[in-house]
Amino acid sequence: MIRKRSITIRGHRTSLSLEDQFWDALQHIAAERRLAMAALVTEIDEQRDVEDNLSSAARIHVLEWFRKED
Repeated sequence: MIRKRSITIRGHRTSLSLEDQFWDALQHIAAERRLAMAALVTEIDEQRDVEDNLSSAARIHVLEWFRKED
């Protein structure tokens, strides 16, 4: 199931639509790095290409994080 959640990054509200598994994975990554979810999403937003969708960039970030752990 896809859930849309709002988050504040750099002082403005935005939303991401992600499957529950990706939200869980982002929570895991944030906890591992001792970051707030907003800080993690801000990093993802800053690193993505301006043409890329933030939700897609978040999914790719999760995929790359868990690939590194293997």
